[in-house]
Amino acid sequence: MPEPRPNHAQTLTRVPIFSGLTETELAFLAQHAVPRSFHAGETVFGEGEPCAGLYVVESGHVRIFKSSPGGREHVLSIEGPGGSVAELPVFDGGNYPASVSAVDDATLLFVSKHDFQALCLAHPQVALKVLRVVGARLRRLVGIIEELSFTTVRHRLAAFLVRLAKSSGNRSASGVVITLPSNNQELASQIGTVRELVSRNLSRFQAEGMLKVEGRNVVVTDLRALEAELQSAE
Repeated sequence: MPEPRPNHAQTLTRVPIFSGLTETELAFLAQHAVPRSFHAGETVFGEGEPCAGLYVVESGHVRIFKSSPGGREHVLSIEGPGGSVAELPVFDGGNYPASVSAVDDATLLFVSKHDFQALCLAHPQVALKVLRVVGARLRRLVGIIEELSFTTVRHRLAAFLVRLAKSSGNRSASGVVITLPSNNQELASQIGTVRELVSRNLSRFQAEGMLKVEGRNVVVTDLRALEAELQSAE
């Protein structure tokens, strides 16, 4: 059996469901993890396909999304290095419940359903960690449903911009600089709307002096005003 590549084992140690495994157990898992490369925009698997196994992101990012019959998409999550995808169908034996595609060039580690189930039988704590991860994702999905049901596009866009400003914004003399997704269609997919409404509401925020749009970069000039949007009545 070939020796596991060190970077594979290092990636697996960052995955919440595999935390706490011994070096020997991680080495066993790394030996059975198959690296697969995907170009930006390439599909990893589609909603409803039989589940062959789970994936761990080694490099790059992937988007987990649902599609409507009319072709509209809603992004459920973006996962980066150390993130795991498709634990639930591997665990319960069902099909993939959502689609996954690469956001940028990405390398994923594939662990077959058989190998993962064998790991769970040998180490029941892994199954308990899967339940915690799935439970956290369920709470996030409930939050998404709540947002879509009870908030406006303006509110959801403001919330998205505030989260981005706080998580990855860079302060400058004129405000907090953030980088939007590659296009308004992708941004619309992440907040559950259409790109026309994204463009319209960005223009309104700019006209009201809360931000300045400079291509895909946005300078949030009045973060407090944008945060106040989240407290306003729907």
